[in-house]
Amino acid sequence: MKDLKVTNSLLLIIVVPLVFYLLKILSFIFIPLIMSMFIALLFLPLMRWLNGKKVPRPIGILLVVLIIIGGLKIGGELIRLSSNEIMAAKGDFIQKAETKLVDLVVNIESFFGIDRDEGDNVIKYYMGGDYNLQNFGSTFNFIRSTLSMTLMTVFFVILLLSESVNFQHILNSTLLRRRYSSVKTFMKIEKDILKFVKVKFVISLFTGLGFSLACVLFDISFPIFWGLFAFVINFVQMVGSVVSVALLALFAFIELDPTGTLLFFIIVITGVQVLMGGILEPIFMGKTFSLNVVTVLIMLMLWGYIWGIPGMVMSIPITVFTKIILEQFQSTKIIAVLMSGSGASMSFGRKANNRLDAK
Repeated sequence: MKDLKVTNSLLLIIVVPLVFYLLKILSFIFIPLIMSMFIALLFLPLMRWLNGKKVPRPIGILLVVLIIIGGLKIGGELIRLSSNEIMAAKGDFIQKAETKLVDLVVNIESFFGIDRDEGDNVIKYYMGGDYNLQNFGSTFNFIRSTLSMTLMTVFFVILLLSESVNFQHILNSTLLRRRYSSVKTFMKIEKDILKFVKVKFVISLFTGLGFSLACVLFDISFPIFWGLFAFVINFVQMVGSVVSVALLALFAFIELDPTGTLLFFIIVITGVQVLMGGILEPIFMGKTFSLNVVTVLIMLMLWGYIWGIPGMVMSIPITVFTKIILEQFQSTKIIAVLMSGSGASMSFGRKANNRLDAK
């Protein structure tokens, strides 16, 4: 038995890196598949309600597809508006940005005592060579892969909602089997991930609106773009909030004079981010699936390395799913406890599992 245990441990050490390697290599399949699972979970309550009203399933699926298309159309329209906004002010902004950049570089050179010939162009001197855009091929490939993944995601959502692939049955026949209630576990997964996505969407939406409003009040260019950027990047837990504030603060440095106005603007956008992400989000999320900060950072790095930005966006739902599954087994409960964010949430998880086991 001891030899068998050692053999299983060695096999696990070999298998886990192999699984992550396959996830990385086959990302063009797994990214749409995992994303479609989370999207399907969002629409399952609607499908149940339509089923209760005796609405045929094909009509329900068609309604979901129309909702997704409508969301994509709204997103595309916002991108178009922000693009028009940027293109309209392109010449003036580039000139203003170059002037501010040169002034900043000259001050830094003066502070550190760096010698540069007065006639040299600052950008060419430090970046080297000509700075023109020649990567149209890579841009085309990015657009093509994004469109392909979007279509695959919609296709997988239709399969899941039509129950061509029954996720609950897969859980029951693989991970949970007969010893555990797959129905209760699936409902908990659905409830927690649905709550996470809804709260994250609302918080990100109001964060984007707050950023856009701040840009309008302080006369910062491209308010629609910055609001859209803050909304999207806020779905990357922890990192997104820092990136949005830092980039907008750097952009405001170009637009505003380095006076009290710039400082007040930075305080305002930081306050919006702290209010939404640091105060309201934890309140609405609750403690039912709170995660340790270390766990969040590790998962962000892991899934970001495997799948890039889509992996960082999906890292928290994947972690929530993993934690709920680990809570169902006595041998892995300790891992779920370590992933939890506080003692209160740990005890909650233990009590919930004890009730499930008793039943």
